[in-house]
Amino acid sequence: MSKGYWVTSYRKTNDPQKLAAYAQLAGPAVAAAGGKFIVRGVADEAREQGLKERTVVIEFATYEQAVAAYESEAYKKALAALGDGVERDLRIVRGAE
Repeated sequence: MSKGYWVTSYRKTNDPQKLAAYAQLAGPAVAAAGGKFIVRGVADEAREQGLKERTVVIEFATYEQAVAAYESEAYKKALAALGDGVERDLRIVRGAE
């Protein structure tokens, strides 16, 4: 089985307070689902039309676990708190085998 990853690029932060509220809920939801933060911060360099905005990569033991974490009730609560606080691109991808 392949590992699963959430790869999130933040394009714009509209409301830092909503982002903070999301982070308070998302961290425990991700941990409870077996996720491990491996990248979390602003890009040091942006290339090929990239943005120097926040980037987050979370690793899960399996791709299925990554999908289940996103669909969990705990994470849905985090998303509700985030609302329109950011514009971002979140992808769930399989790791290389």
